[in-house]
Amino acid sequence: MAAGDGTKFPPQKQETQPGKEHEMDPIPSYAPLSDYKPSDKLQGMVALVTGGDSGIGRSVCHFFALEGATVAFTYVNKQEDKDAAETLELLRKSKGGDAKEPMAIAMDLGFDENCKKVVDEVVGAFGRIDILVNNAAEQYKAASVEDIDEERLERVFRTNIFSHFFMTRHALKHMKEGSSIINTTSINAYKGNAKLLDYTSTKGAILAFTRGLALQLVSRGIRVNGVAPGPIWTPLIPASFNEEEVANFGKQVPMQRAGQPNEVAPSYVFLACNQCSSYITGQVLHPNGGYIVNG
Repeated sequence: MAAGDGTKFPPQKQETQPGKEHEMDPIPSYAPLSDYKPSDKLQGMVALVTGGDSGIGRSVCHFFALEGATVAFTYVNKQEDKDAAETLELLRKSKGGDAKEPMAIAMDLGFDENCKKVVDEVVGAFGRIDILVNNAAEQYKAASVEDIDEERLERVFRTNIFSHFFMTRHALKHMKEGSSIINTTSINAYKGNAKLLDYTSTKGAILAFTRGLALQLVSRGIRVNGVAPGPIWTPLIPASFNEEEVANFGKQVPMQRAGQPNEVAPSYVFLACNQCSSYITGQVLHPNGGYIVNG
């Protein structure tokens, strides 16, 4: 596990969002740890993961495929083509015998009509959606709220929370009792982050969205939960922070290191699997290296 002993990451910087996994040093760990034993927890299910080409999303897709699910994921056209192609090949190699061929869809999810196109394509290929993971996000530093203009604010909110509404409202038409929605929020929704004010605001909105939607859908037998990762080594990190910040990334939590995507993905498996979490809805899991949060 890269930097797992608390050592620094090599200084590095990527100039564009959302960041490219194949350019990171070291590459994030997305595959299960050696003692993880898949057991067909998601056999026969269809999962749609936004932002599934890299980072946490890639690992979630991989774990879902290993657990028997048919997996579709979205990515950013051109900017993430290489990562998406690598993830698609990974899923082809790891899918179960009964699962259908995985699908990668390039789309900007900040707009309602685009989210409908994604859902329609997945349902056209697989007939339904059993698991929706709203995971796509972007973030930018700002020293002050005065530095966040309307264009940037709208962009971050469209990607990080508008897409949750849009994807959910279209996917729900094709989800039945026993289905699951999992939203990626953040430790920043609980502790705040002065340098990522707009991003942090969207993550707080996702938390409230998760709780409200869970109450709204409980009568339909659809569970809604969230995952609030702490500092995780993903392409967002070198694309958001300077070299010194990257080198020391994750040191602030009790474990004194950043987590890896494969340490987060099992939380999504747990929440997606009815045998594991049938009595859990409106809740958030916290893979964050020991940081204590309330609420």
